[in-house]
Amino acid sequence: MTLKELFAPFGLEAPPQAVRGITLDSRRVAPGFVFVAVPGVPLPHRQPLDGHAFIPEALARGAIAVVGERPLSLPVPYLRVEDARLALALLARRFYGEPDTALTLLGVTGSKGKSTTASLLHHLLQAGGVGAALLSTVGLRLGDEKRPPVGHFTTPEAPEVYAFLREAADRGLKAAVLEVSSHALALKRVEGLSYRVGLFVSFYPDDHLDLHGTAENYFRAKALLVERTEVAVLHTALPHLEELKHRPHLLVGPGGEVRAEGVREEERGLRFRLQSPWGEREAFLPLLGAYNADNALMAAGAALLLGLPLEGVLGGLATFPGVPGRMEVVRAHPFRVVIDFAHTGKSLEEALKTLRRTTRGRLLLVVGAAGERDPRRREDIGRVAARLADLTFFTEEDHRTEPLEEILRALAEAARREGGRFRLVPDRREAILQAVLEAREGDTVLLAGKGHESTLERGLEALPWNEREVAEEALRARGL
Repeated sequence: MTLKELFAPFGLEAPPQAVRGITLDSRRVAPGFVFVAVPGVPLPHRQPLDGHAFIPEALARGAIAVVGERPLSLPVPYLRVEDARLALALLARRFYGEPDTALTLLGVTGSKGKSTTASLLHHLLQAGGVGAALLSTVGLRLGDEKRPPVGHFTTPEAPEVYAFLREAADRGLKAAVLEVSSHALALKRVEGLSYRVGLFVSFYPDDHLDLHGTAENYFRAKALLVERTEVAVLHTALPHLEELKHRPHLLVGPGGEVRAEGVREEERGLRFRLQSPWGEREAFLPLLGAYNADNALMAAGAALLLGLPLEGVLGGLATFPGVPGRMEVVRAHPFRVVIDFAHTGKSLEEALKTLRRTTRGRLLLVVGAAGERDPRRREDIGRVAARLADLTFFTEEDHRTEPLEEILRALAEAARREGGRFRLVPDRREAILQAVLEAREGDTVLLAGKGHESTLERGLEALPWNEREVAEEALRARGL
């Protein structure tokens, strides 16, 4: 595509130079790129960066055009817009040839359960013969091909989203499952997309308030997915459910049209009777945690809406291989080691209560709290750890540019007020080793917070990290 073609809908005359890419990150600019200068997002813990300050760097790297919000005179074509984030998404969609029009899109949002539900839905589509892509926190899928996630974002920036959809369409896939965060919706990373089915899994009002400010703003951001959906799959426990029912919808959960009866937690997973307008059958899901029945129901409801047969959906649930870093069992005997992404007070509480039900001995916990995130998380995590774990090893978790000592101090103070037992072990590798060496037969060791993530952020560094490999290294040191 040329600059002339790219900018035509915006009314800017530009030369017919070939465009090689679009980005809002000046470090990723290469010759032939369009650089979009996006104002930063103000957050309580740091001053925002402003993309306009990086225009000189983008030009030095070979940008052939710039998009921004300020009145500027530049030596290359400059498109001034009111909303650079919106322009970034619309330009990316145009540059990649509107790939969404060639795919059935399914969006998944919610405070918790997005990754598991999205992965389950992708698996059900694949098992049902519908070639599908998956864009998720835990990684990307193009059919059966696996790729690592794009950075730390649940949903990457618009150019990466549209590039991924373009590749999915070019491969002949028929559908794409997108995990859509409230950040992605509020910051316009998925502008231009409409969904055949949109799933709203859960809502916890005390999350992500550093960006959204209030629980009402947070809910409205997530509700944008429903507004852009032909038919919504809504959990019956959602607050403000009545506000969402004006859209065509399917209700899932207690009292809903798709629900689980008689959920039984077993050592290998969950058994329940799935009831739906398409029939009722016994179902098995090889995942720990009764809450995963809700995730399975959401995915099953969406698959049934798309026309997959009930028997095929049940077969897909029974063969689900699980999600990396989501209640992932590293070792079962003589004590259990489990990795989970739980990184807020609420998700940590769910994880610990789930594991307590099947733990004969003590529950040991390794957990931290991320830097440059809502500091209230630290108090929540510290309190939950003190109440529900027998011994906690507070450690690092992407402290970024915040002093690790301050984060650990906040965790310790919250735990101390609750009367919890804990140790402060700043190095995460050492904390995992100490927990594994401490464990006895029948205990469970939960490694919480990092899950599937492939980096550990210390200061300005993003160090390679694999939680499972570190846990296995500790087990070998233990002689197991």
